[in-house]
Amino acid sequence: MATPADRFTASFAELAAIGRDESSGGYRRLTWGEHDARARDWFRAESLRIGLRDEVDRNGNLWAWWGDQPSDAVVSGSHLDTVVDGGAFDGALGVVAAFAAVEQLRESGRRPKRPLAVVAFIEEEGARFGVPTLGSRLMSGAIDPERVRGLVDRDGISFSSAMRSGGCDPDGMGVDAERLSRLGCFIELHIEQGRGLVDLDAPVGVISGVWPHGRWRLTLSGAADHAGTTLMEDRHDPMIVAAGAVTHARRLSGAAGVRATIGRIEANPNTTNTIAAATTVWLDARGPDEEAVRLFVETWVHAVEGDAADHGVAVSCAEESRSGGVSFDETLGRTLAKAIETTGGEATAMPTAAGHDAAILAGHVPTAMLHVRNATGTSHSPAEQAETPDCVRGVAVLAEALGALACE
Repeated sequence: MATPADRFTASFAELAAIGRDESSGGYRRLTWGEHDARARDWFRAESLRIGLRDEVDRNGNLWAWWGDQPSDAVVSGSHLDTVVDGGAFDGALGVVAAFAAVEQLRESGRRPKRPLAVVAFIEEEGARFGVPTLGSRLMSGAIDPERVRGLVDRDGISFSSAMRSGGCDPDGMGVDAERLSRLGCFIELHIEQGRGLVDLDAPVGVISGVWPHGRWRLTLSGAADHAGTTLMEDRHDPMIVAAGAVTHARRLSGAAGVRATIGRIEANPNTTNTIAAATTVWLDARGPDEEAVRLFVETWVHAVEGDAADHGVAVSCAEESRSGGVSFDETLGRTLAKAIETTGGEATAMPTAAGHDAAILAGHVPTAMLHVRNATGTSHSPAEQAETPDCVRGVAVLAEALGALACE
């Protein structure tokens, strides 16, 4: 007879076979792409295998239901999309674990008094269309669907067009108040994106909240010219200003207590022997205090503007997304802590600087999160790793919590 570890390993391996790039070793499951479609097929197959009823909501999110759906549903899950060349566990672990936990409850003979559901939200990473947690933002009304329809990827393909090619109607996107009203609580299990549990020697922990964070797009407009014939003093080179933007972010972040990253820069026309006409820089900024993040971004933009003035470059800054800090539901957190203790562990609680769908939903339904230990402490990278015994422990904790909430 298959053990919980056997079932988890088999299920996770099926999903992990989808979207891995052989050259980098990382995953490229981008929303509405070919690999995303295969992952969505996996979700439907897993739902059928366990005996759940699957559906797609108006925003493209996937659901698998056990029991009726009148109200007060207990929901768990995460996302299937990845960053470019990301790891196997980010998002995927939470979906596999939710299915495995429900399967354990079904096999134990327990029956839900409240409906139970597994969910996979679309475009959590924002890797293709630039705005993270789109599935939960759309469902909760945190973003204008018209804005989402117009988002484009790096190839100029709109979200609306990509969604339609994925078999969903983009005209139906938007707040789903009726669905939200049916949710009693949401628990998201996720691999830890850091070393907190490694340092505590704990396989599973409770997340107390999420730091405020956001993404800003800086456009630097100069003048294209010849790399050989243009005197250095005659140039209006936005790449010089972009280089300063990177160093300013690093220099200013320490004093502000903020984690700032510039991981994406695009130059136009992006040729070797041409001074760039324009450069676009994306900033990711996070911190424990929302005001500190705001002041850091303002200070950073001001510093870049000073450099730009020296080089005759124009600057414009646009906020692509921003999320305030979130504290998760304390009662639900205590349920998770008790589940950890019941399964033989010691409950720990800590905040995270990573964004999640749980943080978006927290303003609408009681929400909580579990972290599973990341053996390497590395995330958004192929080096990301959760050991199978820790994952199985996470499933056991999640099953205990879901059972306490829905079956008792």
